[in-house]
Amino acid sequence: MAKELKIGIEEKLSVAVNNKNTAIACGSGSVSVFATPALVALMEGAAISAVDQLLEAGFTTVGTEINVKHLAATPVGMNVTATAQLIDIDGKRLLFKVEARDDVDLIGTGTHERYIIRVDSFIARASGKLSKE
Repeated sequence: MAKELKIGIEEKLSVAVNNKNTAIACGSGSVSVFATPALVALMEGAAISAVDQLLEAGFTTVGTEINVKHLAATPVGMNVTATAQLIDIDGKRLLFKVEARDDVDLIGTGTHERYIIRVDSFIARASGKLSKE
């Protein structure tokens, strides 16, 4: 399922704030600053990147919980970098400490939980819902 997963694994992802990831564009607000949904997605992306290359073929992770505080606004033109650090492993459950910074401030902190899943059986189970419509 996973090779060499260990506490402390960390990854960073960065994005430039532009008109496509503002609160207005995401429908989460009426101001032109980095959107909370974009912040959450960047944090999740960092967590995925931290462990994805360590999973065996046919496995991935899915997000199951995120608890984030969006602490400060970031205007268009700045960069945001999210960091995810693996802080707990409990079988298939992975818990990450996440944070994000723009060019000036800490703008977000929290935790993010993901589970290791087998892709084929996960998709089969999800697709099974179609027959129950």
